[in-house]
Formats: sequence, C-alpha cells, structure tokens
Amino acid sequence: MLELRNVCFSADSGDSTAEIIRDLSLTVRDGSFTVITGPNGGGKSTLAKLIAGIEKTTGGQILWNGTDITDMSITDRARLGIGFAFQQPVRFKGLTVLDLLRIAAGKTLSVSDACEYLSTVGLCAKDYIRREVNASLSGGELKRIEIATVLARNVQLALFDEPEAGIDLWSFQNLIRIFERLRESDKSRTVIVISHQERILNIADEIIVLADGRVKQQGTRSEILPSLIGTEYAAGTCYKITGEEGQA
Repeated sequence: MLELRNVCFSADSGDSTAEIIRDLSLTVRDGSFTVITGPNGGGKSTLAKLIAGIEKTTGGQILWNGTDITDMSITDRARLGIGFAFQQPVRFKGLTVLDLLRIAAGKTLSVSDACEYLSTVGLCAKDYIRREVNASLSGGELKRIEIATVLARNVQLALFDEPEAGIDLWSFQNLIRIFERLRESDKSRTVIVISHQERILNIADEIIVLADGRVKQQGTRSEILPSLIGTEYAAGTCYKITGEEGQA
C-alpha cells in the first residue's frame, strides 16, 4: 500500500518560494488502477515524481508497504518495485529495443521472452526487437515500448505521467487497450496514472482530484467521475492525427 502523510514540496521561483504540494495526505490501495487528475499546474506530475524519488519532499512522509521511503534514492525505490514512465520517453541512440528490455529486466532475457513483452503492448515483436530506440520510432511506439520495459521490470507500483501526451489517436486507442488489460489481468500490480483524459478516467478503480497542491476529491470512479465530465479535469481526447499508424 502507498501512503502519503502530510507531504509538502516547495521550489524556489526567482526571489520567492512556490508551494507546489501542500500538506497532502492520501492512500492508494494495493492492486488498484488509480488515476490522478486535476487542472494544469495543480501538482499532478510533481506528485508522481515525489513518489518515484525524482524530486524530494520538503516535508511529510511517503511509505510503501509500510517502509518509509521518504529519503530513499530513485535506485533504492526501484529495488522495492517502484517504476516510473515519463511523459516523453527517452530515446537511446545505439541501444536496441532488446537491449532496453534486458536492462529493464535486470537479466539476460531470451529473445522469445522479450518478444512476449512487446506482444503484450500490441507491437509486432519481429518488427521491433532489433530496432534502435532512437528518432526512427514514433511517440506512440516509444510509449508502448516504455510500458513493455515496466512490465519486464515486474514492478509492484507503476507510475505513468500523462501517457497520452504527444501521441496520435491510433496510439491512444492502443494505450487504452493496454491499460484495460493491465487492470483486468494483474491485480498484484498497483498502477497510478496522471491524466485528465476521460477515457483513462473511465477505466479507473479510483480517482484522485488534485488542485492547488491538495487533494480535492478521492473516491471510486462512480463517485467522482460524473462530477468531472465536461470540466477541465476530464478533457476529451485531442490528438495530432496523421492518418498513418504509428506516426506522431
């Protein structure tokens, strides 16, 4: 279980200090598919980075399965089974998809095992396994490969920061199907997604609304989603459409 107790985060902004997360407390239950939503600038991405250890809290505690991870490094949190997927996945010139999956798994995966992870995220393995993780891949392809690396790591807590950012409609539809499969097939993994897209909110077990660095609402999808429809907290899909699969 993930617990945040009175978490605060402030950052220097010119001559002043900006409070981004303000005395925030919440609990995310094991095996849930939780979506954190809210207006831009509300602290959503910062919160995800605090949980992952990319940013450090300026107050409060973060506990994972009863262990205080507040002062732990990203590496130590990763060893405890916490994984993070960025809005814009990193491209690695000279590194193949197979190399990346093996690094994520922390062992020498067989080609067939690596291909299975790619198939899970809807990619034809034979077309991708030897490709470089570079500019030849579209945004949607990179997003799916990044999810495959999260699966290869077998994380217990998977954090996705606005996974729909910068991808086309076709890739978004595939992303929804991947999240639906994750939600239905693996209750041992806790998934937290930062998003304001209604179709992602619609598959959540629980929704947390964050604004001004505070939790404004938290509850099940049926309790929270009806009040969000049509607001900036639950935007409709708006993507760059190119007419070609995999182009972003």
